[in-house]
Amino acid sequence: MKEIFYSITNDVFTPFPDYVRGVVVARGVKNGPSPAELTALLREAEEQLRGAFGSGDVAAHPRIASWREAFRKTGVKPAEFRSSIEAMARRVAKGQELPSINALVDIGNVLSLRHLVPTGGHALDDVRGDLFLRAATGEETFVPFGGTETEHPLPGEIVFAEGDVVLTRRWSWRQGVHTLTLPESTSIEFNVDGLPPVSSGEVESVCGEVVELVSRFCGGTFETGLLSAASPRMRLL
Repeated sequence: MKEIFYSITNDVFTPFPDYVRGVVVARGVKNGPSPAELTALLREAEEQLRGAFGSGDVAAHPRIASWREAFRKTGVKPAEFRSSIEAMARRVAKGQELPSINALVDIGNVLSLRHLVPTGGHALDDVRGDLFLRAATGEETFVPFGGTETEHPLPGEIVFAEGDVVLTRRWSWRQGVHTLTLPESTSIEFNVDGLPPVSSGEVESVCGEVVELVSRFCGGTFETGLLSAASPRMRLL
């Protein structure tokens, strides 16, 4: 079987030397609708976030402001394209409930809200090539979740990609259809993104919670890794 590697390139680490990405790979999972216990954890995380923010400015929170600044630094207007964690936090802070999608997606949302650290999964069932977080050339293709039209990222935009197929645009903005986590998904990798003030130790701790929750609700076997400027590559398969 062909080996598959996961790498973050220097064009990400040069402007963001302290960025770390935790990776949790889970295989042999049984996904499906979230049981009541997991949905309750999602509601609990929502209430925790509302209590933390009160009437405060979501964008001013250090763990969200860091993503706004990172987007600006890469030429993305954060008011126009909000990071996934900011969009989620704003929605919940306004009193809205996140819909329960399936167990694996809900686990990522629980941990994103609980720690204000972007935590999301990509199904690996159909992945055949190496994965990269890198700057786009502009020639890659992207079909967004909920859409059918093919888009192309802007040159220099940070993308998560398998070859020239973009899985996520603008670093942590929007996911594509290629690696959506579906009820029938049996293999998944979770990304846990840490920009300062989030430390590598905190990222590792969230990865541990990913393993605990996925194991509890979906079973599976696990491997974890931490990608950083000092260790930018890991083997997936």
